Amino acid sequence: MNIALIAHDGKKKLMQNFCIAYRGILSKNELYATGTTGRLIEEVTNLNIHKYLAGHLGGEQQICAQIEHNQIDLLIFLRDPNSKSHEPDINNAVKLCDIHNIPLATNLASAELLIKSLDRGDLDWREMYK
Repeated sequence: MNIALIAHDGKKKLMQNFCIAYRGILSKNELYATGTTGRLIEEVTNLNIHKYLAGHLGGEQQICAQIEHNQIDLLIFLRDPNSKSHEPDINNAVKLCDIHNIPLATNLASAELLIKSLDRGDLDWREMYK
């Protein structure tokens, strides 16, 4: 499965901790992230991540392009409700996930539910879309 990881600045440490906790599951999948988030995750987990530009420089749009081409199976976008104006806008990603039927987590609780579902095989139906 192809998993995309994005985190607003205020949620980057939470994303690092999430990836540490679920490193075993994440390591069995292809990971994609915006530049800064990907670098920070790699530093603490040693996971291999395909990194794009930083979110505010177009990385979020690069991941959205992958979603449009059905190349992402799961998006974890830890959003900060108090995000700054320079941070990626989640609305486009949410819209594309809705259009292309891609599971999306925007907070830790939904991210944990989806990652555990992935581990159980509950998301294997995504293979039919490829």
